[in-house]
Amino acid sequence: MKWLRTALFVGLLLLLAGCGQKDLQEVKVGEVTRSIFYAPLYAAIEEGFFEEEGLSIKLSTIPGGDKTMTALLSDGIDVALIGAETSIYVAGQNPNDAVINFAQLTQTDGTFLVARDKDVDFSWDKLNGSTFLGQRVGGMPQMAGEFVLKQQGIDPQNDLTLIQNIDFANIANAFASGTGDYVQLFEPTASIFEEQGLGKIVASFGEELGAIPYTVFMTKESTFEEKELVESFTTALYKAQKWVYSASSEEVAKAIAPYFEDTKPEIIEQVVTRYRDQESFAKDPIIDEKEFQNLLDVMTEAGVLEFEPSYEDLVNRSFADAVVK
Repeated sequence: MKWLRTALFVGLLLLLAGCGQKDLQEVKVGEVTRSIFYAPLYAAIEEGFFEEEGLSIKLSTIPGGDKTMTALLSDGIDVALIGAETSIYVAGQNPNDAVINFAQLTQTDGTFLVARDKDVDFSWDKLNGSTFLGQRVGGMPQMAGEFVLKQQGIDPQNDLTLIQNIDFANIANAFASGTGDYVQLFEPTASIFEEQGLGKIVASFGEELGAIPYTVFMTKESTFEEKELVESFTTALYKAQKWVYSASSEEVAKAIAPYFEDTKPEIIEQVVTRYRDQESFAKDPIIDEKEFQNLLDVMTEAGVLEFEPSYEDLVNRSFADAVVK
């Protein structure tokens, strides 16, 4: 009966192991789009950093900043990954349960300027008199893009033909079908267009604009009552942020590949390298006050601020500070 004793012993070990397992707490996260720009988030999920902190992430893509915010306010999701400007728009409406930014994911603009003429000897003044296919009005890509154009001495409203009436999801298709001399695109679309001979990446809006809390995690103020949840989430994110910069681009690309099944592995790796080289991925979750002011400067220049936002009212950096220390 030796086999029976062995079976009972193994069964007992499995039972004890099962009793020692801690149930993971589910956190519903809504991302505004699916993008390699958000690589640290996917890495945190795939590399098990959230599980290490006792969390199970249920990720959904909710296209459109307004829709993502609506999902957060209506408790459809617990945490939103979206542009920080969205929280400012909501703050102006004085909600009963304020939306607070608590951890930063990206720290530059993530778009690139793509020229239709693949042989262009690019300089910013080449945009004068051109047709520029930009992003939707009121969104951070559009505001950042126009801010950079003005820095380069170009008046977006008068020095070129600016097209902004095309839905975000259709901008790339519009350029591919012949609309515009230049287009502002996120990756991997920019690199794919370059590979397919549809255009040439000639400039990075992220490099031109500088550091800014471009994409952040935010939640309702009441969620901070679950201190352990927010602390665990921020800790897992910080682990991923460090890993994304210490691992090779190939390792990062391999980790996040399940989120981009229609994109070639070499393109994913190329994009990871490009974003990492220009330090688009935030190196820690802290939302810096100076960088937040840069965001407000961009919004002020765009004429979309109807009140003077307070950094202290919109940002809770206590969790990020504690995790980094």
